Amino acid sequence: MALTHAQRKNSETDSLRNNLKDKGVVIDGRIEKQEVNPLAPSKAAFYSAILPGLGQIYNRRYWKVPIVYAAIGTGVYAYVYNDDLYDRFRSAFKRRRAGFTDDEFYDVNGSGIVPGSPDLSDEALQDAQERYQRDRDLALLITIGLYAFNIIDANVDAHLKQFNVNEDLSLDIKPYLEAHPITSDPNYGVAMIIKF
Repeated sequence: MALTHAQRKNSETDSLRNNLKDKGVVIDGRIEKQEVNPLAPSKAAFYSAILPGLGQIYNRRYWKVPIVYAAIGTGVYAYVYNDDLYDRFRSAFKRRRAGFTDDEFYDVNGSGIVPGSPDLSDEALQDAQERYQRDRDLALLITIGLYAFNIIDANVDAHLKQFNVNEDLSLDIKPYLEAHPITSDPNYGVAMIIKF
């Protein structure tokens, strides 16, 4: 049995309406309600905890992924940079304390102007080592904070995607004036009506 052109067109229209309804699209001038997935926020947070940026991809906020990687990458770079300098100054300081004079900071520019005296003193090496250790630890804390912020952002964004903003929600504020039933004195007020 062959379908007529009108029947085929109606079935295509119905299937299109059903597909659009599933996506929460406007049909016939009104917004169809979209089903809420209560596990979406926890799923997005879990994905971001596994791999930074994956929760943002799950939420379809692709533009946030480069920001996440730039922020966390900068923190990791600062940590590695400061850790490398800390290790260099620490090993030079330890060798100086052991009595060696062959560290890389003993005669930095190779001038040898004053033989037997280092370009950087032991105190300068110790100060530099402490500074880079402090900067390294701060970079680690900032990187951990950015990683946590990535997880929180994915969770909050998934929550906000489910926020109901259809036309059924409304707030109506109306002033009113009534007469008192016994004394007939006017009563002024404001009525607030909230519809869900």
